[in-house]
Amino acid sequence: MEITSPAFAHRGDIPEKYTIDGQNVSPPLQISGVPANAQSLVLVVQDIDSPIGLFTHWLVWNIPATTTQIEEGRLPPGVEQGMNGFGNVGYAGPCPPSGRHRYRFRIFALDSVLDATSPDRLDQIASDMEDSVVDRAILVGLYTAKE
Repeated sequence: MEITSPAFAHRGDIPEKYTIDGQNVSPPLQISGVPANAQSLVLVVQDIDSPIGLFTHWLVWNIPATTTQIEEGRLPPGVEQGMNGFGNVGYAGPCPPSGRHRYRFRIFALDSVLDATSPDRLDQIASDMEDSVVDRAILVGLYTAKE
């Protein structure tokens, strides 16, 4: 399985448009090689260099397993989004407090659809999907804080 973006290369710079300094819109993503037994996808975007530990910028689940792309600023119908590290539901673009940070876009293929009424936090989603992950992929983007 693979996750890529036409907006930035793996380990490349995330354009300002997709950050707090820009339009704060989610970047376009492409997904390929999803296993045939997958029933849904989960997307987790985190700052892995945050001074407070992993910081969640986006949490999306129950993405149809047939999804091959997530358009800029849009999600497929019927998906669910959880709370980001700022306490809001939905996408929050990169905004490092200082220096250059790595942002990890992880996609998980599950052999189930999550049946959760309000799993709006990553720890709840991680627990719910623990025994259902059949594959995963990572895309890393970089962004440097504005001085």
